[in-house]
Amino acid sequence: MRLLTAGESHGPGLVVILDRVAAGLKLEAADIDRQLQRRQRGYGRGERMRIERDEVEIRSGVRFGETIGSPIALLISNRDWENWRELMAAAGEPKGAAVTVPRPGHADFGGALKYGRRDLRDVLERASARETAARVAAGAVARKLLARIGVELWSRVLAIGNAQAPEDDRPWPQLRDAAEASDVGCTDDSTAAAMRAEIDAAREAGDSVGGLFEVMAQGVPVGLGSYAQWDMRLDGRIAQAMMSIPGIKGVEIGLGFAAAGARGSEVHDAFAPGIGPARIARPSNRAGGIEGGVSNGEPVVVRAAMKPIPTLTRPLDSVDLATGERARAHAERSDVCAVPAARIVGEAMLALVLADAVTDKFGHDTMAEIERNLAAYLDSLGAERNR
Repeated sequence: MRLLTAGESHGPGLVVILDRVAAGLKLEAADIDRQLQRRQRGYGRGERMRIERDEVEIRSGVRFGETIGSPIALLISNRDWENWRELMAAAGEPKGAAVTVPRPGHADFGGALKYGRRDLRDVLERASARETAARVAAGAVARKLLARIGVELWSRVLAIGNAQAPEDDRPWPQLRDAAEASDVGCTDDSTAAAMRAEIDAAREAGDSVGGLFEVMAQGVPVGLGSYAQWDMRLDGRIAQAMMSIPGIKGVEIGLGFAAAGARGSEVHDAFAPGIGPARIARPSNRAGGIEGGVSNGEPVVVRAAMKPIPTLTRPLDSVDLATGERARAHAERSDVCAVPAARIVGEAMLALVLADAVTDKFGHDTMAEIERNLAAYLDSLGAERNR
């Protein structure tokens, strides 16, 4: 499965091309719009989300509500484009003042030097997290494929600023529903109130705040990924996908960093007879569903740390690249906190990696092929122990 996205934050729209999607998958625009709407919600979002009403147009790869095996092309129009036509036109002469003061923590500075651009808007428009709407659209297609084989994804916010959710051992369907009902994506009501207070305090100070979210995939079959080559390891592919989300500065799977300070007996998941793959059960899941770069049949559990957004209404010190003089950093319209939205992007990226790994192992031409090969594989796992 191959993904390309294109488009600027205030351009006409975002374009998605998703290749190698199996034929025979039921897919409608509403399936994608549902995920796009989830991304737009969340306490701490900025004015832009009051302008946009993200909806997708399926331009190719789907006929009469079913994928046909050819590349899927999607378009998400930017409603705000009407207000930026002159500043973001593809032809003609530049309009308006150039942006020449980079924001600390953003791609402005490095991007301008890399591509030789004097106007930082040439960088910041593509580096903007607006691009993640395209990923969520692609991820919605991957989710549909995964759902056909019994894989379900959900996520929750664990921390925003200093507000951190306690351990919650309720069944995962209850946690999923609680997260969806929360405007900060948190399963604990009292912590959610503290998270909103953190966001409000940052807004009042002209600042921003980051946090931590967790994404889970239930029903992942054993044997996805491989230990045979470095770039085939499933955990490596997931980590790269998560780190590619704007603002993400750390990723962990299972116990993650906590494993570094524990003994092996406290980290590894013992085996026991049971009803899992090859009639083996795992009483714990500290590995987060992946061992040696290969899925082990347990839920895949990924956490990602998001830094505060670099656009501040009380900007940090910077330098005007046009004059070399001290200046306050450029301020764009932005969110105060995007962690609740980032968890939805995290779901999309995990879905894309897992769907790609599924098609690597079970085929990618048709859904019937994938389901047939998966069924035969699972049957063989159940029979192994009796040989």
